[in-house]
Amino acid sequence: MARFQRLEVLSEILRLGIVPIFHHADLEVAKRIVVACAAGGARVIEFTNRGDNAYRIFSDLVLHFATADPSLILGVGSVLDPGTAALYIASGANFVVGPVFNAEVAKVCNRHKVAYIPGCGSASEISEAEEWGVEIVKVFPGDAVGGPAFVKAILGPCPWTRIMPTGGVEATKESISAWLKAGAAAIGIGSHLIRKDWVEAGNFAAITALTAQLIAWIQEARDGVLRGTPI
Repeated sequence: MARFQRLEVLSEILRLGIVPIFHHADLEVAKRIVVACAAGGARVIEFTNRGDNAYRIFSDLVLHFATADPSLILGVGSVLDPGTAALYIASGANFVVGPVFNAEVAKVCNRHKVAYIPGCGSASEISEAEEWGVEIVKVFPGDAVGGPAFVKAILGPCPWTRIMPTGGVEATKESISAWLKAGAAAIGIGSHLIRKDWVEAGNFAAITALTAQLIAWIQEARDGVLRGTPI
């Protein structure tokens, strides 16, 4: 059962503007990744559903951080079907993310008052997802569907849409600025932040430092948009 209310989860994603995304089959390593992201200022973290028994790792992460750091909001990604969504919600997922939109997953999430962030790649998919109560859509794969220009084009006729691009978001000031200037409400970032070489080397401090830097760039980009100055 989710520990955080849906509105709190969505508000925190919009406030910080970042969701780190990762998967690791070793529970102890997964814990260190979460701690590293949290130390950099990320409060909402996505664990992807990949590999056998991934839900067991996730469930243990939820149990661990419920006492180790109760402020953390853990959710699941790469969810394609309602059965998987229900399994992770029962394991404590506070939000559910998918590479595609699935109306049956939306039903399960709505029934449990859990935020659902589906992947969409067209105006029609985004509109359908919003009709099912989705507050934030994940544009995926962000670079393949048109990059920041796609976000800007969608927000022209649909300024109420909240978009979180994932896939194609790089850990650079230029990339962050381009997405935020186009109107992205938040970003999802995986391997460019939680780099395989850093994890293998045990360099979790680098993940912490980059997380903090990304959050700073997001805030700088948002300030630039509000001032109407070039980013």
